[in-house]
Amino acid sequence: MKRPISILMYHQVDMPPPSGTPMRGMVVAPRSFARQMAMLKMLGFKGVSMRHLEPWLRGERDDPVVAITFDDGYLNNLQHALPILKRNGFTATCYAVSNALGGWNQWDAEKGIPRKALMDRAHFREWLAAGMDVGAHSRNHLDLLLQDDKTALDEIAGCKSELESALNVEVRHFCYPYGHFNETHRTMVEQAGYASATTVQRARVLASDNVYALPRVLVAQATNWAQFLAKITTGYEDRHR
Repeated sequence: MKRPISILMYHQVDMPPPSGTPMRGMVVAPRSFARQMAMLKMLGFKGVSMRHLEPWLRGERDDPVVAITFDDGYLNNLQHALPILKRNGFTATCYAVSNALGGWNQWDAEKGIPRKALMDRAHFREWLAAGMDVGAHSRNHLDLLLQDDKTALDEIAGCKSELESALNVEVRHFCYPYGHFNETHRTMVEQAGYASATTVQRARVLASDNVYALPRVLVAQATNWAQFLAKITTGYEDRHR
C-alpha cells in the first residue's frame, strides 16, 4: 500500500431529522450522498466494499480506491444509498447486527435517537444480489469493553455464524460496536476468521495499520463538498489519529 486509503463511515442515508435531534449528524441526506459518490467517480476513485478492498489491503493493488461502509444495517441504506451506488458502479459493505435483522436500533433508545427500521433477511439478500457486501457488527450491538470475555466472543464469532446461516454468504469483515475494543477483542476477531475489522478512529488507512483495527473517514450530515474532498485527498482526517 503506497497511498493512504479512505474507508468512508456512514450510518443512515435519509432525510435528516429536525435540528436538535440526538445524533442528527449521522443521517446523510440522499442528495448529499449522491453528490459525494459522483465526486469520487469524477476524481477517478473506485468505490468498493470491504470484500473488494482486500487486494489493496494486501498491497496487491495501488490504483485509486475508496471503501464505503454503513454501520447497523438501516433499511434506508437499501432504499436510498443502493440506487446511487449502482448508478456509479460502486459496491459497499453494510455491517449488520445479527440479532436485530428486521428490527430497529434499540441500542439508541435511551439516547433519544429516533427509531429507524433495519433491513431484514430479504432486504439483505436484495443488497447482496446487487453486488454489495454484508459485514458483522456483533449479535446485539453491545459495548464489548463492558462485557466479559465469553460474552464478547459470542458477540463477535456468533454474529458471523448467524449472518452466514441467515444469508448463505461468507461474512469476512467485522466492525466494533461504538468503535470500542481492546487487544483481546482484536485477537478474537482474527481467530473468528474475519479478514479485517474497522473502528471509529478517524484517519485514512496506512500500510502500517493493523488490519483488525482499521481507521475510517467520518462522513456526517454537515460534511460539505470541500470537506469531503479534503477528507479523501489530503491529510485532513489524519490529524485525528
